Amino acid sequence: MTESITNVKTLTRFLLTHVSEEELRNDLAILFTQISLATKVTANAIRRAALEHLLGEAGVVNVQGEDVKKLDIVANDAFRNAMVQSELIAAIASEEDDEIILVQNGHGKYTISYDPLDGSSNIDANVSIGSIFGIHKKITPGVGVQKSDILQPGSKQIAAGYSLYGTSIMLVISLGEGVNGFTLDNSLGEFVLTHPNIKMKPTAPIYSINEGNSIYWDNQTKQYVEYLKTTSKDKKAPYSLRYVGSMVADVHRTLLYGGIFMYPGDSKSPNGKLRYLYEVSPLSFIMEQAGGASVIGAQRALDVVPTHIHMRVPCFMGSKDDVARIQHLYASATASL
Repeated sequence: MTESITNVKTLTRFLLTHVSEEELRNDLAILFTQISLATKVTANAIRRAALEHLLGEAGVVNVQGEDVKKLDIVANDAFRNAMVQSELIAAIASEEDDEIILVQNGHGKYTISYDPLDGSSNIDANVSIGSIFGIHKKITPGVGVQKSDILQPGSKQIAAGYSLYGTSIMLVISLGEGVNGFTLDNSLGEFVLTHPNIKMKPTAPIYSINEGNSIYWDNQTKQYVEYLKTTSKDKKAPYSLRYVGSMVADVHRTLLYGGIFMYPGDSKSPNGKLRYLYEVSPLSFIMEQAGGASVIGAQRALDVVPTHIHMRVPCFMGSKDDVARIQHLYASATASL
């Protein structure tokens, strides 16, 4: 018991012992120190939101056409300031900002894309929400940034992760060699490794989707969900539906318990509603690194090259075997055209 209390591995110690290349190791240690700081600032604001009158809308609409919550602004400012202070970031793309933000004239070596507060529509109901981020190496040589530095496929990320603000504060990350989860120990003020080397089950009887939109789904999604809800010779019992409505919370549960998370395109939103850079790309990176899969129809999600910073896509992610079945349905439909 004493050993488990005293022999903890902090996020910083993990980074300094799990990255072999010295320059990258030092850079990631700095970047994740700043990300953890932004996470703590945001978590503190969420915890005190009702007391500090931070619940509700801010009275503005973002570039997505969505009403901005007061805490959206707090989280966006926290992550932007933390990234600027790192002195390593050349450009920032945020779900809450209209355009790419150039940092220090593009002197940094990396770019970062983030959703500062995913699930903010659930803030006032005290439901788990989170922050999602993906980091790329800048490809433009020297000083300056091009759009191509931000508009990179998810497969080119050097790191990705998310913060989860729930019953505990977690930071789940991947550096391209597996997935590890850290929990904030408030008594130490440190993120401590609590979920080492997370591995997904190849299949699990849980699905997550907003069934209220079923009337608008395409045939592939309808067929797949109907399969999940019935019995068959290869599936003795129906899958259980679990849907929080905060993507980061639903994906976190899927990561730990297995199954599939789905946000398909439909007749109302043919291109889906999830943002590729801020949501799908980082979380797909996490899924694959944990042994799962993520697709956009028949295509691997991480192979997509975004065409603009706010590009939306449909997505299916989770356990490899569960994702493979819906991917096959889309591939077959395409082949029959």
